[in-house]
Formats: sequence, structure tokens, C-alpha cells
Amino acid sequence: MSTRVTVCVRAPGARGSRNLLCGVTLRRALCVTAAGTVVDEKLEGRKGVRKKGVDGQVRSFKEIPHTGRSGWVNLVKFWREDRFRQLHKHMERTFNALGPIYREHLGTQSSVNIILPSDIGELFRSEGLHPERMTLQPWATHRETRHYSKGVFLKNGEEWRVDRLLLNKEVMMSAAVKRFLPLLDEVARDFCRMMQAKVEREGRGEEGKRSLTIDPSPDIFRFALEASCNVIYGERIGLFSSSPSLESQKFIWAVEQMLVTTPPLLYLPHRLLLRIGAPLWTQHATAWDHIFSHAEARIQRWYQRQYSGVLGQLMEKGQLSLDLIKANVTEMMAGGVDTTAVPLQFALFELGRNPEVQERVRQQVRASWEQAGGDPQKALQGAPLLKGTIKEILRLYPVATTVQRRTIKDTILQNYHIPAGTLVQVCLYPLGRSADVFAAPQRFEPDRWVNNGEKGQTVEGSSFRSLAFGFGARQCVGRRIAENEMQLLLMHILLSFHLSVTSSEDIKTTCTLILQPETPPRITFRKL
Repeated sequence: MSTRVTVCVRAPGARGSRNLLCGVTLRRALCVTAAGTVVDEKLEGRKGVRKKGVDGQVRSFKEIPHTGRSGWVNLVKFWREDRFRQLHKHMERTFNALGPIYREHLGTQSSVNIILPSDIGELFRSEGLHPERMTLQPWATHRETRHYSKGVFLKNGEEWRVDRLLLNKEVMMSAAVKRFLPLLDEVARDFCRMMQAKVEREGRGEEGKRSLTIDPSPDIFRFALEASCNVIYGERIGLFSSSPSLESQKFIWAVEQMLVTTPPLLYLPHRLLLRIGAPLWTQHATAWDHIFSHAEARIQRWYQRQYSGVLGQLMEKGQLSLDLIKANVTEMMAGGVDTTAVPLQFALFELGRNPEVQERVRQQVRASWEQAGGDPQKALQGAPLLKGTIKEILRLYPVATTVQRRTIKDTILQNYHIPAGTLVQVCLYPLGRSADVFAAPQRFEPDRWVNNGEKGQTVEGSSFRSLAFGFGARQCVGRRIAENEMQLLLMHILLSFHLSVTSSEDIKTTCTLILQPETPPRITFRKL
């Protein structure tokens, strides 16, 4: 996979991405036209150029630059060149070559891809009462073949809206956040106690000032699963013990297997693979079976012990059927481990290689924690840089590669006609690293999100730039859990440890269904 060739000069101060991936700067490039010919066209980057036809009219859908007509030929190229694992870099390179909008056809999937906030705003403003995103058909097929109900992630229309409004009360509203914050804080504190004991036991240096260099990813994954179980099921499962249960290890394996097998199934006729018993489908379905069995066991335990948590709230209110409760808590659990554990790895790395930023955040966290008197909600409210750190990590390393909407009516983007029913994807990785959207996009700078996100932008306003959790009514249903879980863990780590890294070189990233490091970074924890 080739990389872009724009040379970046780092501003003094914080370190950032060093691998010449300083953002999409739309420039003079070879552009594939609707007719399939290649033309030499100047693509101006700042805010994008809305192209008009020779008669000044809106241009047709077929005139949108594209990566090739044949979905199957494109799919073969993707596999041959291993582009799925570098999908985020492929998108960045393609925007750089074709401009701020392009079409792509891969196997059974077709989409229009966009990057500029003005186009993103246009897309979201016309989404209607029932926003529809791309359905992950392999997941839906698993539910149908197993005769399971679908959660809100896989639903559309009024059925989605009714269920989503009920779930919002238990996971998104301020009263719900107030209920689950102490549960997250408890797990974050226990994680730091476990790490302190590990540093004292295995670290080097004087007693009380020891340091330990490790790959923390296994511990962070255990934290994410422990925290998710405590919030969703109201149950601690003991993952910080010296020998975590086999059941929990199987769950983490199943989630990773599900994420790895989903992308290729998106572009293949998965029902055909199901009928012929293809290994890829079997692996995917088996992973989901493990995930559902984990949820089923937790529900049965709830009947015996009446735990609190999101599950308890849903069961007691009885507004959703048991099948729908099972479907939704399973989706939240499956989507709540890797999607918080991986950004936390990136956060520890960036704080470790940017010590000045780390110290600024720590000082604010320490002052807020002391003033809050141990109240986690007040402590988070008084530390905006902590929230800025999470937003900055998700700008540089978005968990998902895209946010999608299927247009419900004809739309105009970049002066091209987009028919109703078209899948339009906002490509988050190139958006976050675009010099046309962010000032010094290569720099890790949490301050850019403070003061209403006005600092560090190169275009008017600050809307439609931070979209890691999606947007509007269709944003991630577990957003409040994930944001607070990551902030609380970082808060307690910064209060307990100084972080540094063994290598400040950029982390190489790979894409399954989510963006993650090719090799987890090694972090040095030194007790404060």
C-alpha cells in the first residue's frame, strides 16, 4: 500500500504523526471520469471546489470521479493488494487523487465517499426522522438464521425509533449517566490499584518510585470488559485477578473474531457462503454464537440475583420484550470492548510521547479531582482537557473508518446529483488528518477542542468535525458509557503514573472493522 507524498513540517511542541500522513491536501491529480478515461485536472483543496458542467448545471451522478466501474474487479484488487487492512489509508490516498468526493464499487457494495464538513452537514441535515445507515448484512443474517431479534444497530424505520427512544433513557440521558458513572469509576480505580501492584512487584527502581515497561493492551482489554459488564449487567466478573475466567477470555476472542471476519463478508454474497458452509461464514457465525451465549448467561444470573445496571433497568421497566433486551445488551457488549480498549492504547501512547501535553492534562485533572472531593462526575466536568484528549485521539485514530447515511431524497453534494437511496460515507480517518479541515493536523493537541472547539480549525465554525460516535439520533447508543469510561480511566492513570514510551515513532495501524495498532505500543508506567 503506497503512502501519500505530501511533506509536512512539524510545528514546535507536541509530537504527532511523522509518516508523511499529515492530512489530505487535495491537489493536482489524475482523475477518473465517468467515461472511464483519465484526465489531468486541478483539484483545489480549501473547502473543495463545487464543479459545474459546461452549461453551469448540476452534474450527473455518473460524472462523480470513481475508482473503477467493476465492483468485482475492484474487489479482486483490494484482496490482491491487501487494501482491506489499510482501508483508511486507501481512502486518504483516493481523496488526495480524486478530490473531495468519489464513488467506489466493491463487490456487492457501492458508495459515495465524502470528506468536507460542508458536504457532511448537507448530508446530515437531510436525513429525516428515521436516519438509515449501512446495514451490516452478515450480522443481520446471523440473527435471521438463529431466529434472534435484532437490536437497534440493525434496525431502521419506526421500529428502530421506538426501541432507540426507550434505550436512550437508560444509556444516554443525564440520569442514566449519573447512575453508571460510579460503576465505571469503581473499575477504573481497581485497574490502577492492580497496575500499581504490578509496577511494585515487577518494576525497576527504588521502592515507591518503580517503573515498568509493558504492552498494556491485555490489561486494558480486561478493563474494558470488566467496565462494560459492571455497567450493562451490574456485575463484576473478576478480570483483574491473576487468572481471569476462561469464559471472559472466550468472549474477548469472540469479539475479535467477529470484527476480523465482518469486513470481507460485507462485499461478498454471504448467503451463498452460508449455504455452502464456507469457513469464513462459519467463523463469523461461531463468534456471534459465543457473544450471544455470554449475554444469555448474564441474563440468567440476573434472574437469580437481581443485579442493577442497564440490564436491570430494562428488565424492571418491561417496556422491551426479553428478546429485544437480549439483542440490545448483546450488541452493546460486543461493541463496547475493543472500541474503548483500542483508543485507550492510542491515548496512552500519545500522552507518553507528548510529555508536555501529558503534564498539562494531569495538572488540570489533579486540581479538578481535589476540588470535586472524589465525585467522579464533578471531576470530569472540571477537566475539559481530558475530554479534549479523547476527542483528539478519536480524530487521529477513529475507531470506525466511516459514518454512513443512505439518502432519503435526492441531494446535491459538490454540485453532483446524489439520487435517493444512495449510500454516502463520511470517511473519518482522512477527515481527521486533513489540512483543509484542521490546522496542523499531524499534531496531538487536545487544546484544539477546548473553548467550543474553535482552536485549530481552518474553516468557519466547528460542526461536523468530531464524528467518531456518529451524529444525531443515530449516533452510537453506547456513546455516554464509552466517553466516560475512557475519561475516568485516563484520569486515574494520570493521577497515579507518569507515562513514557520506548519509541516515539508513529504507530503503524491496520483496519479490521475498527482501526487498531498493527503492534500494540509499549508504555512505561512510573509511579508518582
